[in-house]
Amino acid sequence: MTVAIVQFGGSNCDRDAKRALSHLDIDAELVWHEDGLPADVSGVMLPGGFSYGDYLRAGAIAANSPIVAEVREAAESGVPVLGVCNGAQIGCESGLTPGAFTTNRSARFQCEHVYLRVENADTPWTAVYDEGEVIEVPIAHGEGRFEITEEKYDELDSEGRVLFRYCDEDGTVSDATNPNGSKGNVAGIVGESDTVAVMMPHPERATLPDIGGTDGEGVLYGFA
Repeated sequence: MTVAIVQFGGSNCDRDAKRALSHLDIDAELVWHEDGLPADVSGVMLPGGFSYGDYLRAGAIAANSPIVAEVREAAESGVPVLGVCNGAQIGCESGLTPGAFTTNRSARFQCEHVYLRVENADTPWTAVYDEGEVIEVPIAHGEGRFEITEEKYDELDSEGRVLFRYCDEDGTVSDATNPNGSKGNVAGIVGESDTVAVMMPHPERATLPDIGGTDGEGVLYGFA
């Protein structure tokens, strides 16, 4: 049983993800998108990067790769799926999760540490946290602004499908703590099943104590 980290042309966080999962004793392997998912797949991670140079829209070309259809089938059978940054864009573009990620409010690439408030601790990706807990995780994106219709946003909110919101160190959510202009300060959501999640911040970059904090490792335990 292994977590498949799907590589596309332009992926660049795939090895970071593998190292982070291995650090947590979670078996993982890199899988080139043309090779398909392994038969013994127990989880799927869509990593960050710039798949296909972010042409058309970020994640749009990769979302049409045949392996993504396999990922959808795996998700429907209960296999946990996590999309991070470009992987989150692929997740939305492919319909694994609702909404879309578009150009940051600043219209610039942003790489910085942010604070996230745990909105729902009753999912595989947040089970080790407490509701309302604040964690620190880095972002690195130019198209991370989450957008969705007001009706769909209200649906996500009421159904507890918002995982994280951008906040300050004390957990206060405001426009000032929203790094990219995301609707409702949303940083991560789940699909119709909470075994499928996408998030713009990088938990794999907040897992190894020798290169920073470990606040993000709880997210990756969703594969354990």
